[in-house]
Amino acid sequence: MPILKNAKKALRSSERKRVVNRRVKTRVKTYLDKVKKSGDSADIATAYSAIDKAVKKNLIHPNKAARLKSQATKAVSAKTK
Repeated sequence: MPILKNAKKALRSSERKRVVNRRVKTRVKTYLDKVKKSGDSADIATAYSAIDKAVKKNLIHPNKAARLKSQATKAVSAKTK
């Protein structure tokens, strides 16, 4: 446990950030799973939006975002065939 006052404050702020970051990452994963199951174009738009917001907040790397978008697009095109 932190002893110094500033370390205690850092712990509190990092805990708040952890909760928010986990929520955003979970949202991305949920939308991607939904796209892979349904293959709907409306779902892919929401997944892209969630991925882009996670990149904007520096939660995932831009290259990972590109990979996830590519996988989602492949899943949708496979469902439409």
